[in-house]
Amino acid sequence: MTRKHFCLAAGALMLASALPSVAQEKAPATGTLKVKLHYTGSGTVDEKHKILVFLFDSPEFTQGSVMPFAMKAGQSKDDTVTFTDVEKSPVYVATVYDPSGQYEGMSPPPSGSSVGMYGTPPDKPDPVKVEPGKTTEIDLRFDDTGKMP
Repeated sequence: MTRKHFCLAAGALMLASALPSVAQEKAPATGTLKVKLHYTGSGTVDEKHKILVFLFDSPEFTQGSVMPFAMKAGQSKDDTVTFTDVEKSPVYVATVYDPSGQYEGMSPPPSGSSVGMYGTPPDKPDPVKVEPGKTTEIDLRFDDTGKMP
């Protein structure tokens, strides 16, 4: 085998061995989460008075120390919001309804906003497992009992 052939063969082997790692560096596998909202509070929910749904990667969001990594809005008391391309698992889900319709989700919710979370009992967040390539569905019920101070 000549040096030229040896270099070509060695290069081909190196390229072939690198291909699996290149394939592994593709975008992370993602899943879908559908959150079925059931708001039984007294407020009007519509396109101007939305229910904001937030995803967190830690239950510590209840302490105010974790920022959400995703947000969607529901426009009726019984609506479904769908998060596609969820890379993290487990996730924790919380809701905010501001009866004034002014809250856009970019700051802490205003005082008097109704809040809820997916959990049992309702004051303890439960993890939601989101599996790559699959759709997970949860029901999230809340009312005006939980309020921002």
